Amino acid sequence: MARHLYSCPLRWSDMDAFGHVNNAVFIRYLEEARIDFMFRLAPGEGSTSFQGGSVVARHEIDYLRPLVHRHAPVTVETWVTRVGAASLTVAYEVKDEDQVYVRASTVVVPFDFEAGRPRRITDEERMFLAEFQDDAAEEAVAA
Repeated sequence: MARHLYSCPLRWSDMDAFGHVNNAVFIRYLEEARIDFMFRLAPGEGSTSFQGGSVVARHEIDYLRPLVHRHAPVTVETWVTRVGAASLTVAYEVKDEDQVYVRASTVVVPFDFEAGRPRRITDEERMFLAEFQDDAAEEAVAA
């Protein structure tokens, strides 16, 4: 099982009055990593995987320690914990080599914006997601 690694820069504007990255900013970090994972890494040119769009149905975030601004980026590690008929769950760790700042998960629903409704996950998408799926990690993220 592979994990996607995204190098996420920290911006001065990400900090709040307490001198650490604001809790709401972590949602943006997760989004950046998820977009990089699902749209940049998705099957190659000519593939229509994930191109129709998706919506977020749920976020779950555990803030483990404060992250203060610095010039070095933080790593957002991403993998898949569940693939259903019309949704998937992506798990994350926002971390450095020796510390984890946030553990999170997002339920993503592929969406057909022309029809205005969710759509099923295609076989091609399912094959791509299987490379990054770790069912055992779902319990660790939930714990």
